[in-house]
Amino acid sequence: MTPAELSRTVLHTVQCAVEADELPAAVPTRVTVRVPPRPGCGDFATNVALRVAQDTGRPAREVAEVLRKRLAAEPGIARVDIAGPGFLNITLDGVSYAELVRGLLSAPPVATPLPLPAPDPALLARLGSDAARWSLLWPAGFDRAELLVQRDSNPLFRVRYAHARTQGLLRNASDLGFRSEAAEPAEYEHTAAAPLLAALADHPRVTAARDAERLARHLDRTAGAFLTWQADRSVLPRGDEKPSAVHRARLALAEATGNVLADGLHQLGITAPAHL
Repeated sequence: MTPAELSRTVLHTVQCAVEADELPAAVPTRVTVRVPPRPGCGDFATNVALRVAQDTGRPAREVAEVLRKRLAAEPGIARVDIAGPGFLNITLDGVSYAELVRGLLSAPPVATPLPLPAPDPALLARLGSDAARWSLLWPAGFDRAELLVQRDSNPLFRVRYAHARTQGLLRNASDLGFRSEAAEPAEYEHTAAAPLLAALADHPRVTAARDAERLARHLDRTAGAFLTWQADRSVLPRGDEKPSAVHRARLALAEATGNVLADGLHQLGITAPAHL
């Protein structure tokens, strides 16, 4: 379930509650869901109950409880919790995320690169094509010389390294005789995978916005989430261990991440290296 699909599900839930006279309110024209700022707060959060409560005159947490019960019964949603004054924190189930990964594995790349201004010739000579183009997308005050350094504080290096790492995992898996397969949904319910899956689920929406700076930030977030997840979870078998469904599911997540990073970099006119 993508963020757009979840938004439509939440909106449909509000509409059903209103039509059933559980909530005497107008149905919003649209509902947004966002990735919570802190881990442990579900995969997505929405403030729709606070908005609807303004029409009902009822406490937002009461409205949230009405919506929570309905949302928790929707396919693809594992749990819904109420937080603070009435926010709904939504946790998706592993089956939905397995479908997301499969979709990213089969999705064609975006064909049209984003229109970006040409880098200044002096900057191009100093940084090279990739770093010069990236420097146009990052906030003012960022030390452009940092883009030439291969370390974690360099966002361009972090994104390109994460992509190269996904390709290395695929090569090593091929040498071991197994391929990716998103057929172990429980693997995607692990806490460590949540930030990465949320970032991957955001990719279609970010791409549709056609905003180069937003795409660059999204790629950096995705790369950071992937590197953190990969440090926590062993993608490849160790020692005499045989490849299992878990390894194939993790490899599928790595491959989907590589597809997203490559797609985003290509849209920005930046190379996605297989080795780094």
